[in-house]
Amino acid sequence: MSATSTSSTSTATTATAEAQGRVARLRVPGWLRPSVWSPLVLMLVLLGLLWQIGAKKLPYLLPPLSAVRETLTTQLSYYLHNAGITLAESLAGLGIGFVAAFVLAVLTSELPVVRRAVMPIAIVLNVTPLVAIAPALVVAFGFGPLPKLIITALICFFPILINTAAGLRSVPQPVLQVYRTIDASRLEMLIHLRIPNALPFVFAALRIVFPLSIIGAVVAELSASGSTGGLGTVISTASSMNQLAVVYAAIAILAVMGVALLAIITVVEQRVLHWHRTAND
Repeated sequence: MSATSTSSTSTATTATAEAQGRVARLRVPGWLRPSVWSPLVLMLVLLGLLWQIGAKKLPYLLPPLSAVRETLTTQLSYYLHNAGITLAESLAGLGIGFVAAFVLAVLTSELPVVRRAVMPIAIVLNVTPLVAIAPALVVAFGFGPLPKLIITALICFFPILINTAAGLRSVPQPVLQVYRTIDASRLEMLIHLRIPNALPFVFAALRIVFPLSIIGAVVAELSASGSTGGLGTVISTASSMNQLAVVYAAIAILAVMGVALLAIITVVEQRVLHWHRTAND
């Protein structure tokens, strides 16, 4: 092969690589492709049409979407204020439940006697309908934020406890043997081995309890009939006055809040667990 031919081939290869690079830079992100977003848009349009049909046939059950949109646009500050109250209650309750469950999970994984004493009670607590004890908490602690925080924390407590404890105890035995051979202490194994191993389990629980914390706060607000703030109170008050548009507007905001919290924890999980195979699931 001549030098001229080789040079021409190299130039063509370089030009092709540059063209491919430009195409790659101009490539549309996956979430912008019609094949990704169009099914969701079509489903939303279909649900909107079905809603409008249902609103005409069952006006005592479903308000027109235009009425929901109108109350949202004209009273947006009112909804945002109450959404902030509910969000603060849900995150505070989630924080309390997370700390308590994580500490207890560490204790149950390190001390079998604690596990035998605590886990049966935790299971009983998990199957107890918290809606039934919510009024009792309101009677005991009043209409302030404390009963709402307790209910939200209890709702979030069990999934975090079970997942974290499972993650702490799921370290492979060969890895534990390696740490034991280098005379690592139990604290060192906990910090450098068990807790990192439990992180995927913890984030799996958080994906459940972040939206669930919103439900817990709303349940607490609905149970506290004298409560003065929060979207649960908005729903309760509007239901008693047959203001369906207000009820569904508050529900729509709650749904958006739940989706937003789930999206946030998913992004955080992908950042923190970039080394783990489930981070990209």
